[in-house]
Amino acid sequence: MPATTPRQTSQVPTHARELSELRGAMERIERDAGARAISVALFDAETSLGFAYHADRWFHAASTIKLAILLGVFRAIHRGELIPRARLHVRNRFFSTADGQTFSVSADRDANAPVQAAVGKMMRVSELTHHMIATSSNLATNLLLDLVTLSAVQQTLVELGLDGVDVQRGVEDERAFDRGIINRVTAAGLVNLLRVVSEERAFTPELSREMLEVLHQQEFRNGIPARLPHAVRVAHKTGDISTVAHDAGVVYPVDRGPYVVAVLTEWSPEQSGRSAVIAEISHAIFEVLTRGSNG
Repeated sequence: MPATTPRQTSQVPTHARELSELRGAMERIERDAGARAISVALFDAETSLGFAYHADRWFHAASTIKLAILLGVFRAIHRGELIPRARLHVRNRFFSTADGQTFSVSADRDANAPVQAAVGKMMRVSELTHHMIATSSNLATNLLLDLVTLSAVQQTLVELGLDGVDVQRGVEDERAFDRGIINRVTAAGLVNLLRVVSEERAFTPELSREMLEVLHQQEFRNGIPARLPHAVRVAHKTGDISTVAHDAGVVYPVDRGPYVVAVLTEWSPEQSGRSAVIAEISHAIFEVLTRGSNG
């Protein structure tokens, strides 16, 4: 019998073309945008493709830290410590992580007038949770964080095995900020957090789906969803302050599985067009992942 030559197998990764296209698009967008830094993480549930572009770089979290607080609220619900319909007294007085001195959330800086108008009244936990995410209310966020406690939110991340999300204080705690006590995230950390929720591994499938429904109610849509087809649903959370603009979410194209993406960006304070850059990155990812489908 004649000798046979061993078959040579390709060592090229399955998603080599997609990864190359994504990296090229990110490099082009970053070069053209003039941002100080851009970080992207992606996981596609349809194909198991993972992509990282400076995904382990730490950024000021801005309002994306509210995703971790959302997990903390639902952990308390799961443990029977909190009932969504329970009413909470709305106040605007909190204690700084830095020195225990009191501070208030500025009505001018808060994104939600109805929660500010409810000071001195009662609101349901479910209402505050909605406003924390959908309208990014800082007042609702601090009320919920005080209710479930900072240490419980930190413990939630530990229990779920989530790195890359560092919760250290409430929002608008200026004395803590001045002392370098900040909430930080990485793109990889936010993607892993959202994967736990979207894959229904956060506490129970039912609670995971409830969290996703809250994220679907997001009202700020100039980032990840802005340039996607109207039929594409996105469950996400934005974050925007003077020097950073972020968006992280779960994207549900039509007729294929979802993907999880986080886009974190840092800028000079005077730079504009930040959401447009996030939208461009999101669109580039969508085009690569849904090529040849109806997405």
